[in-house]
Amino acid sequence: MAADDSPAKQASGRPQLSSMRTSSYLKEHQQYRPPKYMDNHFGIDTVVEDLQGSRISPPKNFSPFNGVPSKDDPPRIVEGASHSFTHPNCAPTRGTRSDRLVATLIYKSTSPRTSNAAPSPGLASSNSDIPANLAPTTNIESFPLEPPVAGEPEPLDHLYGSYISPLCITSFLHLMSTFPLPRTVEQTTSSHRCLDDPEHPRVVELTLSPAPFPTYLSLADLRKHELIYRFEREWNVDVALQHDTLWRRYPRLVVFDMDSTLITQEVIDLLAAAITDPPDLAGKVADITHRAMLGELEFDAAFRERVALLKGLPATIFEQLRPILDITKGVPELIRAFKKLGIKSAVLSGGFLPLTSWLAGELGIDHAHANEVIIDDSGRLTGEVKGRIVGRERKQELLLEIAKKEGIALGQVVAVGDGANDLLMLETAGLGVAWNAKPRVQMEANARLNGESLVDLLYLFGLTSEEIDMLAS
Repeated sequence: MAADDSPAKQASGRPQLSSMRTSSYLKEHQQYRPPKYMDNHFGIDTVVEDLQGSRISPPKNFSPFNGVPSKDDPPRIVEGASHSFTHPNCAPTRGTRSDRLVATLIYKSTSPRTSNAAPSPGLASSNSDIPANLAPTTNIESFPLEPPVAGEPEPLDHLYGSYISPLCITSFLHLMSTFPLPRTVEQTTSSHRCLDDPEHPRVVELTLSPAPFPTYLSLADLRKHELIYRFEREWNVDVALQHDTLWRRYPRLVVFDMDSTLITQEVIDLLAAAITDPPDLAGKVADITHRAMLGELEFDAAFRERVALLKGLPATIFEQLRPILDITKGVPELIRAFKKLGIKSAVLSGGFLPLTSWLAGELGIDHAHANEVIIDDSGRLTGEVKGRIVGRERKQELLLEIAKKEGIALGQVVAVGDGANDLLMLETAGLGVAWNAKPRVQMEANARLNGESLVDLLYLFGLTSEEIDMLAS
């Protein structure tokens, strides 16, 4: 019994969690952490003794020695840093290829799905007499009378903070661990980078190695997986999954839709609003536009039908609409960043060439294509369109033509759009991004962004907020 109560026996018991805790949750869950106590290592004399089976030096107290690496004791830094010489993010062994997956998590802070009880300190405060984000209204009559829909996942960002919290990251890593790995892999590694604010990040880039087994679950299927969609809803984030390749970090051509992408409006609806007779014309055109963007109507036919309703409008209407166009937040800064990085840009619009060309010139976009309307001798619209309509197929063809003309591989092309007529363009590009898009486009695109500023696109290339500010200035 005395032996059981010895200090040595007590020291070999179960470790206590409190002795391993630090003040940082992320440090506790980071990829590498050396052991709390260094293994004993007695230097060259001991190595020689082990080889010869005899003692060649008298017993003495040795101090820890770090100079004789071996298979069991690899070289490592034991003071002044927290690091281990493993190689998950290094170049692969010769003859093999790396298989890393990058997940970019972007918190939708500008349009949270629910009220948040724990807002990020970086968010603007309110003048309300109640705590920020605690309740949707101070009027009791406006409170909902029904409980949330049973099928809606529990919102978690209002519990853990209006940003990418440590528990959000942990939850995502746990989700990814449920997918099968290649047969030869026994364990996975992961690392993270906060791309904006390390204390309360809105954008976090996670690198996972290796990616889930592609034979079981391709990247295209993983992007559409129900668990990924549910995670996005629970944590109020967008998740963009990409292979960690050279092309991800160095795109050379970015192609945009115009209406509801580069600008917040639909130009044809603005044109219809200029016609007061009949008074319900604007509503009819807007309804056709909405159904066409949802994919319920064939775009080309719907466009011809709407243009026919514009017959008689003066051609000067396009110049009158220029001041009305509302450019999406972040677009000028994004195009400036592209210029500094040497990235070509293009706008492929299902709208009208006069406005598209003008906007491209104002922003400095390199290529612009849109529909040409026919104008009669009196300077009015005839209600007809010249040539092929820039719809689904035409946008795809134009993307291929521009890439070929510039000598750019499709893997280095990014396409951004919001409507069903953008789907072929998004599918053809190396990365197709749905920007505040219709439901069908959200599900079909490679990535989705549902924020306020298009500058968020640069985060998908791995740029930090510091680098983005440098490029956009």
